[in-house]
Amino acid sequence: MKKSLLGGDANQYLLLFVSATFFLTSSACSNGECQVLESCSAATDCAAGLYCGNCPQLGKTQPFCIRGQAVVPTSINGVRGLMLDMYDFENDIWLCHSFHGQCLNITAFVIIFSPVQPAINTLREVEAFLSLNPTEIVTIIIEDYVHTPRGLTKLFVDAGLDKYLFPVSKMPRKGEDWPTVTDMAQQNHRLLVFTSDSSKEGTEGIAYQWRYMVENDPGDPGVEQGSCPNRKESKPLTSKTTSLFLQNYFPTMPVQAEACKEHSAPLMDLVGTCYKAAGNVMPNFLAVNFYMRSDGGGVFDALDRMNGPSLCGCVSVTACQTGASFGACRNNAVSNSTSPRGPSGSFSGTVQLTGSASRIDLTSEDKRDFIEAWLLFFNEQVGEIEM
Repeated sequence: MKKSLLGGDANQYLLLFVSATFFLTSSACSNGECQVLESCSAATDCAAGLYCGNCPQLGKTQPFCIRGQAVVPTSINGVRGLMLDMYDFENDIWLCHSFHGQCLNITAFVIIFSPVQPAINTLREVEAFLSLNPTEIVTIIIEDYVHTPRGLTKLFVDAGLDKYLFPVSKMPRKGEDWPTVTDMAQQNHRLLVFTSDSSKEGTEGIAYQWRYMVENDPGDPGVEQGSCPNRKESKPLTSKTTSLFLQNYFPTMPVQAEACKEHSAPLMDLVGTCYKAAGNVMPNFLAVNFYMRSDGGGVFDALDRMNGPSLCGCVSVTACQTGASFGACRNNAVSNSTSPRGPSGSFSGTVQLTGSASRIDLTSEDKRDFIEAWLLFFNEQVGEIEM
């Protein structure tokens, strides 16, 4: 499963464990006082929203604190959406990452140590989240290989999600603005669903993705510095008849160990390249792989910088000030390039987020458009399982 995120208000508590091997001894800070890029020896050394990790691919073998959450976390760890490949399989609809339009036993989504599962189980998790968080908005983008008549309609009804669907009839078809977050929450139109099958907008009321969204090329072309070509199914990135822009940033063959290098300076450089390629339009969605891996701020720092100018007129969300006028910014620029101090020794254990990130409240929150930068990410599991 490919997943995705946007900014929002919910303050979530998360524990995320990932197998890892690090080197450590004592560090200068501890007990939740260590900040981004400061040396650490355990998860509990790092402040809320950070974890203790490293990035050997950049020569940073000693553990230091790395961002693992959005400034304003929404959904689990800041995730606000899903990119799902759906197929007919086993007389049901399943999530697969397959080929030739056919789901196979070896390509069907399976959770480690759990029975195989159809797509409805994932969608029920989405319903549970929306039910518990009445102001949150989620986007689902479907790569659609479902041929069962009205199969998706039944799937969303059975999962209890139909009551949240944003009506296709109210979506901007010619590049107009979307409703505000507040309006969408008040009307309970908090689930946006897009399909790659153009026929289903007419037959099932599910929005055809390429009528509303542009994308750059996924895979290796999407990580080539200085280039941001549009995906072949997409209109040109400069199209004025679409109102959403999804930037893909992940290699064709994702390697977990390489992700921390990819999510360093090259990520923000390519965001700038795609911004210019789209006619100075900032992406609304950022799709990456292994989103927690970085050399410090990573994808979360990139999202802060993408959202700051539109939310408060500042270079980053971290510079926004509660109650301040637009453009009145706090001088606290985030650095992602400082070399961490490195202890020595060894440690084998888990990567753990120690708590939720701090919350930022903006006086203009009620008025901001739905259009803002979200993070779409692929799996953060150990191994090569994708949904």
